[in-house]
Amino acid sequence: MNREQLVAAYAAAGRHYHNLSHIEDCLASLARVEGLSVAERETLSEAIWWHDVVYDPTRLDNEERSAELAEQHVRTELRREVGRLIRLTRTHDVAAGDRLGAILISIDLSILGTDSARYDAYAAAIRREFIHVGEEDYRVGRARVLRHFAAREVIFPDPDFAATFDRQARANLARELASLS
Repeated sequence: MNREQLVAAYAAAGRHYHNLSHIEDCLASLARVEGLSVAERETLSEAIWWHDVVYDPTRLDNEERSAELAEQHVRTELRREVGRLIRLTRTHDVAAGDRLGAILISIDLSILGTDSARYDAYAAAIRREFIHVGEEDYRVGRARVLRHFAAREVIFPDPDFAATFDRQARANLARELASLS
């Protein structure tokens, strides 16, 4: 799978949020991260490109399938770490001291801390991705996900992302949760 095929995967029908714009936003966030070695930046870049390559909202194994594809296609010396990082996006849980994991997860979640209008567009795009789910079931499931993030002591495991996005993320989560009840 080359970059053109990756781009095509992100352009597939039904991808309203998990699309090429999401990847571009993640890569732009990565570009603003300071203090990374060339190898770390390449590893994170590959993890970003591959982390949502498989996305089917009716399945629970998207991250695993994305990681497996990445492990087949990225440079041999990056495969293990890229796969590990992608698998973290299933739960967004990062062990203490896992700097690259903290950066990737913070980048992936940074949409939660954007301005209200952008967050609302994201929330609407997620709803469109889950159009196959009835309204009441969606509200219950989405509220469960949002409460999970809101209950975390730290939403963004990277301290720089936390300092930048945490307050707005909590406000956005609270606002969407109120709209779901």
